[in-house]
Amino acid sequence: MTPLPRATDKDVVRAIEGSGFVLSHLRGRHHYLKKPGGGRLISVPVHGNRDLPTGTLRSIIRQAEITTDTLTQALYS
Repeated sequence: MTPLPRATDKDVVRAIEGSGFVLSHLRGRHHYLKKPGGGRLISVPVHGNRDLPTGTLRSIIRQAEITTDTLTQALYS
């Protein structure tokens, strides 16, 4: 398993969108992304371009049903 990268909230939103998700809506400081054609709604907290905590990032990866490698590749491409 690849270690989790340190990433800002906005970078994670961009990477998740690159994995096929689209922005569904915003509510306060959270961006909600959904995969076209159904699927789960993923919530990403966006608080001033700060790095996401490791546990939060792991939860987002689990909800999106992607691998750490996929997220890392999307972050750095």
